[in-house]
Amino acid sequence: MDHPILTIVVPCYNEEDVLEDSILQLDHLLMNLEEEGLISDKSKILFVDDGSKDDTWRMIYKETLKGGRIRGLKLSRNVGHQHALLAGLFSAKKTSDCVISIDADLQDDIHVVRDFLIKFHEGYEIVYGVRSNRDNDTFFKRSTAQSFYKLMNIIGIDLVYNHADFRLMSKRAIDELERFEEVNLFLRGIVPLIGLKSTQVYYVRNKRLAGKTKYPLKKMIAFSFEGITSLSVTPIRLVMVVGFLSFLISLVFGCYFLALKFFGHTTTGWTSLITSIWLIGGLQLMSIGLVGEYIGKIYKETKRRPKFIIEMDTLNLPMPRHLINAGGKDHELNRTSFRNLSETN
Repeated sequence: MDHPILTIVVPCYNEEDVLEDSILQLDHLLMNLEEEGLISDKSKILFVDDGSKDDTWRMIYKETLKGGRIRGLKLSRNVGHQHALLAGLFSAKKTSDCVISIDADLQDDIHVVRDFLIKFHEGYEIVYGVRSNRDNDTFFKRSTAQSFYKLMNIIGIDLVYNHADFRLMSKRAIDELERFEEVNLFLRGIVPLIGLKSTQVYYVRNKRLAGKTKYPLKKMIAFSFEGITSLSVTPIRLVMVVGFLSFLISLVFGCYFLALKFFGHTTTGWTSLITSIWLIGGLQLMSIGLVGEYIGKIYKETKRRPKFIIEMDTLNLPMPRHLINAGGKDHELNRTSFRNLSETN
């Protein structure tokens, strides 16, 4: 394939601080890649608005009106980074030969996109962007990330070390990804399961252009837990092992104290007894909670609710100019506005 059609998918959530610069950099990147003959002049940049509360969608739409490479996809509500990314991938593959996903803050080095494409031309279906180091991270984030990857490896989840969601996927790879029907998404773990020919490209991650990260500690912990429980049943098996060991220990101590009583010795140590009860009780509650988490995931999967709903795709539906040119930060681009688009136009 001499000149493949590339789409760069950019999930966005409240990214107005970085969006303008991101658009300029990515647009310039595509122009250079076209001049090199690595991609087709039909290549696009698809920004997916994941229910932003700021001016993100307005900025995206203004760019689409210029008739360039920018395309916008607006989701009906905030569904989370993974589902927003999935919406972009599934939409982009319809008109693309390959798709690259990248975050809007452009901390991932866009210059290695060229290396991604070279690997694609060599026949690779999936190209992972892998951080060569974590020098820009705090000590806490660096150590917790390392612990996370080690834990995932221990419980048998195949992850690409130091890889986030900066990757190239061929149309064929995304077609295969679409066959995975999980509602509980952890793409970093699912994509390697596709098994097509893949490789890695290393890069140094940049500092964020502006604004604040959308992944504070609370979200990072929730994301990690989602990854573990979505891809592995090892925690459930560990609960069973802990329960069995607790049973054996209790059986041994029970026999010991029964023997003491049989030989006339008085059993003392109420403190240790109460401590043991609280310990076992805590383990039981934690185990029930873990089992409940898995049951909750099964419940979500069986309901088969849609992963996302596309409210607007700029490829198909223009927006009235009076909504674009309104002064200030107009937050009235809501569902009602879009339902009336056909009448307005």
